Amino acid sequence: MIETDIIIVGAGPVGLFTVFEAGLLKLKCHLIDSLPEAGGQLTEIYPKKPIYDIPGYPSVLAGELVDNLMEQIAPFKPGFTLGERAETLERQEDGSFIVTTSRGTQHKAPIVAIAGGLGCFEPRKPPISNITDFEDKGVEYIIKEPELYRDKKIVIAGGGDSALDWTIYLAEVASEVTMVHRRKGFRGALDSVEKVEQLAAEGKIKLMTESQVVGLGGNGKLSEVTIKHKTEGESVKTADHFIPLFGLTPKLGPIGEWGLEIEKSAIKVDTFDYRTNVPGVFAIGDVNTYPGKLKLILCGFHEATLMVQSAYKIIYPDKKVQFKYTTVNGVNGFE
Repeated sequence: MIETDIIIVGAGPVGLFTVFEAGLLKLKCHLIDSLPEAGGQLTEIYPKKPIYDIPGYPSVLAGELVDNLMEQIAPFKPGFTLGERAETLERQEDGSFIVTTSRGTQHKAPIVAIAGGLGCFEPRKPPISNITDFEDKGVEYIIKEPELYRDKKIVIAGGGDSALDWTIYLAEVASEVTMVHRRKGFRGALDSVEKVEQLAAEGKIKLMTESQVVGLGGNGKLSEVTIKHKTEGESVKTADHFIPLFGLTPKLGPIGEWGLEIEKSAIKVDTFDYRTNVPGVFAIGDVNTYPGKLKLILCGFHEATLMVQSAYKIIYPDKKVQFKYTTVNGVNGFE
């Protein structure tokens, strides 16, 4: 049995930052994640993708951000149970909880913080009949290593931030980048949209709006894509890789059976401290929902900060929280 002050379900950026904020209050944390290494989606899906909205970083690679978070929490010596999914939550007579994983590992703590991001997820696939025939043979739903596309002809489909950001990034890597989007407008950041349109105007990428990929071809490996245009019929384009970036389908998995109040596959919380309807259980980051919710990493950091204040009061009801600025005391003063 692993015992700690706070069990954190999810070792993504918000879960990792929770360790830091808890450590400032001398609370110990243990993280559980179904992925084999810490970092969540940043590590598993797009470690080389640049992130632009972390304060103090004009741009930081997702993997670099995880490395920095791990360095930041190192003084507080968190525990990790990785490669195991949190399966059950049981309240004990003393008010504490036991979280048991898919491999039977048990964890006990008075506080549980769910920081599971999107939960269990899988990519949304476009309705192309033979797309599975080319998976890992030219079709990728996640970009893990950009160098794979060095000097290759690639077609990216999608109109959100991920499609826009990767189009911009790979324009300097691939020999040819074609971005295909079924609408005229985009769902991503305006700055990214402007950059993509500028690259198209300069001839550095090919931009096809009101179009969509409807067919794939190749002999054992992708060699061409068929694109259907709203006004021009269909065209066939040579391609080494097709990357549909339509986001992920979130699934809460076993967490959805923990007696929590769920709304549209997310956990409802009170914004005072991001508590759930189960006393002692909190939800922070993309896994939660409340009026005005924004699914941004920096918002998750804020939620974690407030959550640990209430966690401390539950663990030590007779003590007053002594909040201190790290600029005054420094991290070492809290070890």
